[in-house]
Amino acid sequence: MIDLRSDTVTRPSQSMLAAMATAELGDDVLGDDPTVLRLQAAVAERAGKEAGLFFPSGTQSNLAALIAHCARGDEYICGQAAHTYKYEGGGAAVLGSIQPQPIENALDGSLPLDKITAAIKPIDDHFARTRLLALENTIGGKVLLAGYVDEAVQLARQHGLSAHLDGARVCNAAVASGRPVSALCAPFDSVSICFSKGLGAPVGSVLVGSKALLESAHRWRKVLGGGMRQAGVLAAACLYALEHNIERLAEDHENAAHLAAGLAQIDQVKVQSHATNMVFVQLPQQDCVPLQAWLKERGILVTMLYTSRFVTHKDVSRADIDTFVAAVKGYFAR
Repeated sequence: MIDLRSDTVTRPSQSMLAAMATAELGDDVLGDDPTVLRLQAAVAERAGKEAGLFFPSGTQSNLAALIAHCARGDEYICGQAAHTYKYEGGGAAVLGSIQPQPIENALDGSLPLDKITAAIKPIDDHFARTRLLALENTIGGKVLLAGYVDEAVQLARQHGLSAHLDGARVCNAAVASGRPVSALCAPFDSVSICFSKGLGAPVGSVLVGSKALLESAHRWRKVLGGGMRQAGVLAAACLYALEHNIERLAEDHENAAHLAAGLAQIDQVKVQSHATNMVFVQLPQQDCVPLQAWLKERGILVTMLYTSRFVTHKDVSRADIDTFVAAVKGYFAR
């Protein structure tokens, strides 16, 4: 199957599976799994932070970070389209007793500085205490501009806020911008980096930040059910991805541009945007369900909505892109 639903659908390569099968193991809850320790140190060094902490998922990594930054009754500022707000089950509110203060994202994915300023609450018992600004990079495939990030975090600092980055695809952002991961992480107190998307590992995220912050996050990881035993089996896959799969993300970005160009030739398809490894399109509403079925019959998996997202990744080739575009053309020409 050609699967364009997400870059989370990637399968481990044979080399990655071999690394997992031969990983040196311990008990991570007891703090002695050598492969986990090696991964945490390597990611922290790559991100330019003091320490790293391995999590089973990006959702849990983000949540532990939010709880480490904020106490009950506190508030964090984020985007309406932010993964932490929209796609993580309301965990900050439900499990952390943290109030989200969402702001509508600008078209480039940023949060307008004036809206951030307006959302920060004064010190008053009537209000939740604003403690944290959370950004996301990439967001909707788009890379946040470096100058904007610096201004936004500086604004947060002026108001006594900490700053967290949901960097699930920060490696995509680094490859697309030509800047090192450490530069993209530098402004933030904490960053969550995911390995189960474009980097191709089957599972796993690493939270990086100061040792003091990660000590708190480590406790919350346990509370949230994230304590794993011989987790080196999974950490080995992330280490392999870190060492072998970052530079190849450029191929995904090139394939996404090729996909956008191909779909733009179809009258019934309106390409809204494409950036890094994501292409967003609008389709006639009445064609969404039948087109999805048409594609599945031809070995192509997509999630087809009025506004649809197609995501390239290491298991999608340039030839697969051409096959997909030809199938969409065939549907509308039938």
